[in-house]
Amino acid sequence: MGQPHGIGIVGLGVISAQYLATLGDHPDVRIVATADLDHARAEEIANGIDGCRALSVDDLVADPAVQTVLNLTVPAAHAEIASKALAAGKGVFGEKPLAATLADARRIVGERDASWLGCAPDTVLGTGVQTARAALEAGAIGRPLAATATWVSAGHEAWHPHPDFYYRAGGGPLLDMGPYYLTTLFHLLGPVARVSGASSRPRDTRTIASGPRAGEVIPVEVDTHVTGVLEHVGGAVSTVTFSFDAPVSDAAPIEVYGETGTLSVPDPNLFDGEVRVRAGRQDEWHAVTERAGYEHAGRGIGILDRIRTGSDRTDAAIALHVLEVMTALQESARTGTRVEIETRPTPPPVVPFTGKEQWRAG
Repeated sequence: MGQPHGIGIVGLGVISAQYLATLGDHPDVRIVATADLDHARAEEIANGIDGCRALSVDDLVADPAVQTVLNLTVPAAHAEIASKALAAGKGVFGEKPLAATLADARRIVGERDASWLGCAPDTVLGTGVQTARAALEAGAIGRPLAATATWVSAGHEAWHPHPDFYYRAGGGPLLDMGPYYLTTLFHLLGPVARVSGASSRPRDTRTIASGPRAGEVIPVEVDTHVTGVLEHVGGAVSTVTFSFDAPVSDAAPIEVYGETGTLSVPDPNLFDGEVRVRAGRQDEWHAVTERAGYEHAGRGIGILDRIRTGSDRTDAAIALHVLEVMTALQESARTGTRVEIETRPTPPPVVPFTGKEQWRAG
């Protein structure tokens, strides 16, 4: 492939460790710069990577050694950092959501020109979701008619030392966890045509339970329980629930119901997991052998996939559609009306099965 692809990371919070585990020693890429509001943190990470430098954000996006900016900032900063990087002619891959607002997301998509703009989640490129999609396309459950997607938690303040942004604009269970589930439903069932939603905010404050700020009370500015119905362009109907108000659930992360059976899809926040099918009147579930996707992948595989194949599997057009769906669910919950979805991206092809030894090799 020639010289490794230069990456500059902006934002070195909790999630950055997972990206560094995938990209830090991969032969196709090189982490050349880091930037963070806490410059000492940027220096700490840079000092552990050969040839990496801790820079300001402006210096990082201007650095000719940086070809792609990995944007791991909080949601409120996603659009600002992406705009700076795109203006400097850099490619961008950002954490979800694409931006804190739909207007900002549309703006940065319009600014990308010839530059690549990608967005998480890239978990959908793993063997879990991709094997499920391959099974669907092979007719494992007949024509898909409906789906359910459920994610519930008591709230991230139980474990995150600085959970404030989860409860501000751009956060909440819908924008935090919704992208994993809605992007998966997009890959499985195609784009959404219209939505209906309902939501609630049972508490106005939360108490941090761990770390140096344990016991501190923080405000809640967003709805923390969101439900909705998605009407897909292809005719299937999905029912979704995202909550910071339920301690536990035994519901399957995602199930797809077809004319001849049901498909159980593993946790879309992970890259792998068992895909199961129960057909017709059978009494038991049957595991589906892994047949598609990147094996044992980690966060950052979306960048490697783009560099190696030139694919648009994590293109911002998908993230824009998902953000429009989430924004429409919020609007529907507020107004009590069904909301039409304008964007209509086409799902990319199934990812061929790629063993870990293959995608890790230079």
